[in-house]
Amino acid sequence: MATLAPPFFLLFWLLRLASTAFPEEPGPLNFIPTEVVRKYPVFLGRPHRSSLRQEPLHIQRVLMVNRTVYIGARDDLYRVELDNVAGDEMFYSKKRTWESNKNDIRTCRMKGKHEDECRNFMKVLLSRRGGLFVCGTNAFNPLCANYTGDTLEMIGDPVSGMARCPYDPKHVNVALFAEGNLFTATVTDFLAIDAVIYRSLGDSPALRTVKHDSKWFREPYFVSSVEWGPHIYFFFREMAMEFNYLEKVQVSRVARVCKSDRGGSQRVLERQWTSFLKARLNCSVPGDSHFYFNLLHSTSPIIRMHDRDIILGVFSTPANSLHQPSCCHWRWAVKSCHSACSTMRICIPGSAVCAFDMEQLARVFDGRFKEQKSPESIWTPVPDELIPKPRPGGCAVQGSRFNSSNGFPDEMLNFVKTHPLMDKAVPSLGQRPWVVRTMVRYQLNKMVLDTEAGPYKNRTVLFLGSSRGTILKFLIVLNRDNTVSSSNVFLEELEGFNPDKCEEDSPQARQLLSLTLDRLSHSLLLTFPSCVVRVPVARCQLYSRCMKNCIASRDPYCGWTRGSTCSFLRPGTRLPFEQDIEQGNVSHLGDCDGLLQESFIDEPDGRVSVNLLVLSAVSAFATGAVLSGLVVCWIMNRRHRNRTRGAGANNRSRKGDKVQNILGPSRSGSVMSVTRTSGSERSRSHSQADNPFVTPNGWSKGDMDPGLPTPEPTPLQQKRPPPSTRLPDGDWDQSQTFLTSVGTPCPANSDIYLSSKFLQERGVRHEDPMEVGPPGAERMRFLVLASHREPHGGQGPRTILRNSAGEYNYPATPQDSPDRRRVVSAPSTQVDYGEPPRWAHEGLNYPYQSQRPGPVRASHHGLADFSHLMGKSVGERNPSGQ
Repeated sequence: MATLAPPFFLLFWLLRLASTAFPEEPGPLNFIPTEVVRKYPVFLGRPHRSSLRQEPLHIQRVLMVNRTVYIGARDDLYRVELDNVAGDEMFYSKKRTWESNKNDIRTCRMKGKHEDECRNFMKVLLSRRGGLFVCGTNAFNPLCANYTGDTLEMIGDPVSGMARCPYDPKHVNVALFAEGNLFTATVTDFLAIDAVIYRSLGDSPALRTVKHDSKWFREPYFVSSVEWGPHIYFFFREMAMEFNYLEKVQVSRVARVCKSDRGGSQRVLERQWTSFLKARLNCSVPGDSHFYFNLLHSTSPIIRMHDRDIILGVFSTPANSLHQPSCCHWRWAVKSCHSACSTMRICIPGSAVCAFDMEQLARVFDGRFKEQKSPESIWTPVPDELIPKPRPGGCAVQGSRFNSSNGFPDEMLNFVKTHPLMDKAVPSLGQRPWVVRTMVRYQLNKMVLDTEAGPYKNRTVLFLGSSRGTILKFLIVLNRDNTVSSSNVFLEELEGFNPDKCEEDSPQARQLLSLTLDRLSHSLLLTFPSCVVRVPVARCQLYSRCMKNCIASRDPYCGWTRGSTCSFLRPGTRLPFEQDIEQGNVSHLGDCDGLLQESFIDEPDGRVSVNLLVLSAVSAFATGAVLSGLVVCWIMNRRHRNRTRGAGANNRSRKGDKVQNILGPSRSGSVMSVTRTSGSERSRSHSQADNPFVTPNGWSKGDMDPGLPTPEPTPLQQKRPPPSTRLPDGDWDQSQTFLTSVGTPCPANSDIYLSSKFLQERGVRHEDPMEVGPPGAERMRFLVLASHREPHGGQGPRTILRNSAGEYNYPATPQDSPDRRRVVSAPSTQVDYGEPPRWAHEGLNYPYQSQRPGPVRASHHGLADFSHLMGKSVGERNPSGQ
C-alpha cells in the first residue's frame, strides 16, 4: 500500500488542478445545419452560369474596394461586383490573365521546381492611386505591376518584385502603402533565408533590416502590418532567441520602424533601419499559473472603441503542443515551466483572441532594452545609465538637434544595432483574452469585428474563422475601459466551406485564407483556395415561426416583430421589435410548435466536456501506470523463482558429473582412458556410436561444458585424476600397464591408425570401397593418429615412442601432432552438425588401392594397429590378432 500511495496522491492532485484550471467553455447557442450554408452564393471563377468550370483557382489575395472585390489567383486577376449576384453563384465582370513567360518557366524548371509551382501566384494586391498594385511570384522570379481598377489594364512596365514579393507561393508576406512608400515584409532570396522589412517605391531612400542577424529576425512568419502615428507596425511570430536555454520556442512579436527613417551613417547602419525595435506580445490566461497562447495568426485593423485605439489578434498554442514548452499550463516562470513540461508534458491545444491598446503598445518601446552579454549567459535588462543619448530607436524630428537619422551618433547606432529587443512584453487589455477556445477540433486563425451590430449600432459581434472552415460568432460585452466582461455569449457556429460547389473536400481546401465583412450587405466573404463564399451575418429566418427561439438566440441582428416573425433588424429600423440580448429570458414564453420546436441550444454531436476529457485522460494514465507496475513485478518475481530452481538443478547435475569424471566407469579401459576417464554410465555401444570423434585435446564433444569456449580456439589441457584417487575397476592402471608392457618400440616409418569401428553414426556401419584388411576379417577403415618417420630417408636417429623406463611418450596436447590434429578436426557426424561425414581420398593419410587385401602395403611404411585400445572386447580385432 505504501508503494501505491504516491501514484494515487499524484492522481488526486492532477484531478484537483484540472478541475480548477480548465473552466468549462459553453458551446454555441445555435449550431447552424450544413444544409443552410450550402444555399449561400459562391464564386467559382466563371463569367456566367453556362460557362464550364476550368482548373482550380488557387486564390491568394482578396481586396474589397467599395462594392467591388478584386481576387488575385494563379495567373488570373478577377473583378467581382458584390451587387451582381445571381442566385447561388457570383460571377466576375472582368478578368485579366498575367502568366509567366516561357523563359521564366524554363529557368524555374531547371532550378528543380515543379510545373505547378512555376506559375504566377499573385501575393500582393493593394489599392494605389485609384488603381491596383499587384505582385506575383512569376515562376520564382517575382514581378510587380500597376493595373487600372475598372478595366484591369496594365499601366507601364512591370518592375522587379525582389524584397516586395516572395519567390515561393507557400511563403507568407505583408505589404502596405504609407505616405507614398511601399512597406513590405518578406524574403529576398530564392532559398527564403534572408527575411527583410523593406521600404521602396517612394521619395524616401530604400531601407532594409540587417541581413542574417538572429537578433533582428530568427525564422519569422509575418502576419500583418498597420500604420499608426509616425510608425509602421509589423506583427509576426518567430523563434525566440532570449529563451536559449529551452527548446525552440515560438513567440509573437510586434516590430516598428519610423516612416521618416532615412538610414544610418556611412559607418553604421548605412541604408538600414535606425529605428527598428521589437517586443513580445503577451496573450495569456492569468492566474497562479499562466496559460500562454504564443502563436499569432492574424490581426484586425486598428479599431476606435471608447475613445481608444485598439487592435485585436488571434493567437493559438502550437499545433504540436505536446512538445512545446510554451503551451504548458504550469508556467510560474520560464524555467519552472520548462521543468514542469519536461516532467509532465501536459499541454492543451487552444486558441484565444486578445486586444491590445496602441498607446500601451507604444509605451513598451520607451522602456528598457534587453541584452545578452555572452553567448552562454541569459538575457537581462540593460541598466538605464548604459543607454546612450539620444534614445535608440527614436525618430528624427524636424527642428530638433538631429533633423535626420543620418546624423545620429555612432554610439547610438551601434546600440540599436545590437539591442533591438525590448525587455517588457506588451500586455493585453484587462490582462486576459476576450475569447478562449480550448480542446476543440480546429484552430482559430482569422477574425473580423463588427462594432456597429444591431438596430442601434451599439453591439459588438466578433466573427472567427478556423483552419477547418468553421465560423464562430460571439457577442462581446465590453466595459468602458475596453476590458471584456465575463458575460460574452457564444452565439452560433456554422460550417462555411461548401464541399458541393468548391473543390474536393480536403484539409488544404478548407484552409480559410481571409475573412472580410461587407457592412453594407451585412454579409461575410469567406476566402478559400478554390472559392469565395458569401455568408450573411445572421440567419433570423430559422426562428421565424417561434418567438421563444428568436428571443433565446440573443442575436443582435434578429428581433421578433409585429408580424409574428423573426426578422433581420437593419440599422435605424423603425419597426417595433422585441429582443433580449443581455439575458435571453424566455421563461414567460411557451414551447414552440412544429419542426422548429427542436432545440438549437444543445451542443453538436461529437462534443464532450473539457473537464471530462481531462479527467478521463489523467485517470487512464494513472490506472495504466499502476497496473503496468503490478504486472512487471509479477513477471520479474516468477522469472526469479524459475531461475533459482534451474540454478539449483544445474549445480546438482554438475556436481554429479564431476564425481563421475573422477571415478570413471566400471569397465575395462580404452584409448579415452589415456587422456580422460569417461563420466558416462551409458553402455559401450551407445557411447561409441554417439561420440565417434574426439576433440583435439581428447575430450568428447558430448562431455564439453557449453559455457566454455570451443576447443579449436582455446585447447583444453588434458586432465588426469589425482594420484590419491583410486579408480574402482582399474581403468587407468590397465591402460598404463598395457602401454608400458609393449615389447618393442614402434618400427621406423610407422603410422598409428584409428579403426573405422568408431566412425559409425548411431551404430550403423558405412560401407566404403576405401577399406583394407585381410580376407574374411572384419572390414575396417583407419585414420592416422600418430606418425613416426626417419629423417633424411631413414638415415637419422629414430624417435623412440617409449622412454628409458618403458613408459609411452604421449604428447601433452594435440598440437604436437599436426596429423592427429588435422584428422580429429574433420567434420563430425550428423548428430553434431546435421550432415553425415564426408571423406575424400586425399583426406586420409595413406594411399588408396582397393585391390590390396591386407592392411599394410609392401611399398608403404610399417603399420601398427592400435584399434584394440578403443574397444573392450576381442571381437573388434581382425582374425590375425592385429
